Amino acid sequence: MQEAMLYRKLKQALAQRVKQTVTITDGPLSPAAVLIPLYERDGEYYVLLTKRTETLVHHRGQICFPGGAVHHKDRDLQDTALRETFEEIGVPPADVQLLGELDNMGTVTSNFLITPFVGVIPYPCSFTVSQDEIDELVEVPLASLADESNYREEEYVIGDNTYTGSIFDYEGKVIWGATARILKQLLEIIADCGG
Repeated sequence: MQEAMLYRKLKQALAQRVKQTVTITDGPLSPAAVLIPLYERDGEYYVLLTKRTETLVHHRGQICFPGGAVHHKDRDLQDTALRETFEEIGVPPADVQLLGELDNMGTVTSNFLITPFVGVIPYPCSFTVSQDEIDELVEVPLASLADESNYREEEYVIGDNTYTGSIFDYEGKVIWGATARILKQLLEIIADCGG
């Protein structure tokens, strides 16, 4: 019952907030969407991320959420997130219980405007991983991400600009960029709703 309570609180918190758009650059951004897959295992909550292959054009080798750019056949951004999740890790759209959306998040180097959808996936789940896109699945306990010893902020320079970025480090897996900013927002909302 505790599992359903966290998801219920999170769904309510997401429904009550005013969604915003967070961008760092002024340039044009292409629409994209990701799914933040949550699940419960052995009494602990997890988020599932993917490590992208080194052969991809965008975000190669990075740890991120399943998702990608909008395709012409997608009805909307939710459809994009669910389609990409199915293509990348094999979770059927019908198996995802959507809880809501986080703020639209702009990327700096690839010029995407990402809409993150929070969803619950079944566990155990039989993942079918796309070998072309995904190098490995990265399962991270939410409690580890909430542990301040696994979080830091660093400054980095892109072009003529200096940015401060969020970084999570879990067992040697470094999560940074838009993915880290999205995770930080999710953790703040969970903390605010008593999760």
